Amino acid sequence: MRKIVKTHLKSEKAPIEWATKGDNILYTAHIPIREDGSIETGNITTQATLTLNNLKRTVEAAGGTLDDVTQVLVYLPDKADFAGMNDVYKTFFKQPYPNRATVVADLMVEGARIEIVAYAHI
Repeated sequence: MRKIVKTHLKSEKAPIEWATKGDNILYTAHIPIREDGSIETGNITTQATLTLNNLKRTVEAAGGTLDDVTQVLVYLPDKADFAGMNDVYKTFFKQPYPNRATVVADLMVEGARIEIVAYAHI
């Protein structure tokens, strides 16, 4: 059964939740969104930091830590942002790192340079 995880982020107008949990697995996706619902449109360092902070706070709201994250999928609209994203990413996770894939793709949110999908076993 799916349980909604209450996060610090505003509820979306879209038919989604920021995070759900089922069978001790956290399912969550994040973009560079501020608590007031506005989107950070700065460089990849600023956007990745905000996005990963949102992920961290969401995992903690679900009762876990970033050490519980088992897989991360990173979506970037520009391959040139990979190095900057990676520099920020390694400040949030330590070895052994979660399994990760990075994909170049169009993003639905105007101005977003990153979207992250993560799974954690809590």
